Amino acid sequence: MRNWKAFLASAGVAAALLGTPVLAQDEPAAPPLQDIPRDQTLILQNPEGTIRNPGWFNIWVPAGGGWTTGLHQLSMDTFWYIDPNEGIDGVTYNSLATGPAIYNDDYTEMTVELRPGVYWSDGVEFTAHDVVFTVEKQAETPGMNWSGVFSQQVESVEAVDDYTVHFTLKAPNSRFDSVFKVRWNAAWIMPKHIFEDVEDVLSFDNNPPVGLGPYTLHSYDPNGSWYIWEKREDWDRTAMAEYGEPAPQYVIYRDGGPTDRRLIEMRNGNLDMIHDLTPEGMFSIVQQDETARGWFDGFPYAHPDPTLPSVIFNHQNEKFQDRNVRWALALMLDGRAMSMASYRGAATMSAIAIPPTGTHPTDYHIPMNEWLTEFELDTGTSVIRPYDPDLTLGIADMVRPQYGDAVPSDPAEIRAAFGQGWWRQDIDAATELLTNAGFTRRGNNWIMPNGEPFAFSLMIPGDGVINRLGTMVAQNWTQAGVNVDVVVASDHADQRNAGNYDSYIWWSVETWGGHPDLSYFLDSWHSQYVADPGEIQPARNWQRWQHPELDRIIEEVRVTGFDDPRNLELGLDFVRLMVEEMPIIPVMSYNVFAVMSERYWTGYPSANNPYANPVNNWSNSRYILTQLERAGN
Repeated sequence: MRNWKAFLASAGVAAALLGTPVLAQDEPAAPPLQDIPRDQTLILQNPEGTIRNPGWFNIWVPAGGGWTTGLHQLSMDTFWYIDPNEGIDGVTYNSLATGPAIYNDDYTEMTVELRPGVYWSDGVEFTAHDVVFTVEKQAETPGMNWSGVFSQQVESVEAVDDYTVHFTLKAPNSRFDSVFKVRWNAAWIMPKHIFEDVEDVLSFDNNPPVGLGPYTLHSYDPNGSWYIWEKREDWDRTAMAEYGEPAPQYVIYRDGGPTDRRLIEMRNGNLDMIHDLTPEGMFSIVQQDETARGWFDGFPYAHPDPTLPSVIFNHQNEKFQDRNVRWALALMLDGRAMSMASYRGAATMSAIAIPPTGTHPTDYHIPMNEWLTEFELDTGTSVIRPYDPDLTLGIADMVRPQYGDAVPSDPAEIRAAFGQGWWRQDIDAATELLTNAGFTRRGNNWIMPNGEPFAFSLMIPGDGVINRLGTMVAQNWTQAGVNVDVVVASDHADQRNAGNYDSYIWWSVETWGGHPDLSYFLDSWHSQYVADPGEIQPARNWQRWQHPELDRIIEEVRVTGFDDPRNLELGLDFVRLMVEEMPIIPVMSYNVFAVMSERYWTGYPSANNPYANPVNNWSNSRYILTQLERAGN
């Protein structure tokens, strides 16, 4: 067992070994671990860092407290979880519910049967009355996290009996159950017996938290650097018990500090799971620490998240309203160069508007490959086939000289890790498309039909892989004769929401990941939600795109059950529409370089055993704890 009294000194030793300077000032405090057995403890990085209001555990009210401190992973619960990957036994977990939601024929009523025998951590039984209180309290209290959803969508909610709750909705909604279905988070159930006597719920800190999860708060840093959770003696009276006993007796979420610090702490056994690293940090640690590994056994190591970094055009800008122009801009881009610039080659590319993660390759990417290969684009001068199914094989060839056998050589393995393919860079076709749209050349510069130079701005965040991706996109366009001004914006989300941009590198597509249903983002793309220029756009149609066929797809999804096979057909319709119209240019998944150390624990999820998302700030990560084993067992 590690000598924990040497914990504070360990960073200096590691720094000497790695040639990395120790950050003596402003280091996050280390948890007091002397009395906690290391071999019974799982230590995870909290990507929120140091929490501003560390004693705030009222997760239903935004007040500066942490969420990914273990609070929503280990203490909270709700009806269902849906895994971004394949799940332990299917992607959907019944948690507080015993089965799926029961709707009436027109989706205006929803009934949920609840699991009996589940207890709050203070020994009070969980019942339907907690659910009714949760919904009614938030509906009547503006400022709570789910007050808007419940007040706008729920006509009434009642406890039919202790284990049955019935909702009457204000309008048909076949996806109302998703409010209680955890992807990253969801509407957590409140303990009625705690909150019903609280005079002002908006100022109540809920400290210590009473929860339905298998752990209770042991202690926390008053300065917000760490949180320690201890397994409940009655963990088997929680819904999670159906999936097994969580192995660690203690779980610690701590501020891991910057990348260098995280590497040091894992090298010295003081971190078991790192939420994310830079690509360079990932490549370094797998070479230096034989116990460290990523999602893939070899390059590119990272886990593709169910988000899709893309080039987003503001469709309320006349420059981007012609499909020919958008396609021309797509064909000016070099997929290999974008992968190398952003992720140093460790990108998972996607030519379609679905992130290549979870079950999506099986549901969408592989089935669409033949259609994409045969897809024809009329430039006005010629008909081309713009899709390159072998582009990602070329990226693997580019990085193999540096990373050798760590890079897969089997084409199927390459496509699983690097993506199925992407668009060819075809400047001649882009020229034909712009010419067909009425553009002309003046020297190396493109001139719009109105006689003005084809010029616009590209907004990118201040640092990270998305910044690097955007810089390469702008370089490709500039070289092709488009005058692009890169705008690095610290407030890019605010400008995006207000429509105060021309083009933007980010994502407007987020999916469940482990299920073909696209409702997680798709309903928000309906034309009814498109804001007028200058007004705030509701999430997530940041491009403010409208199309009759898009509305048709969304409206059918609204009256189609979540698990109905028709859902996948509608998803494929959406994919084909997005290719034909190119309203955004999909580029790649957001790859997360999550690292797991097998020094103390084994059984983590991986590409070979994809039962969970390895990114530990997701609430779904709780199920990883049921699959872990102590190293050496």
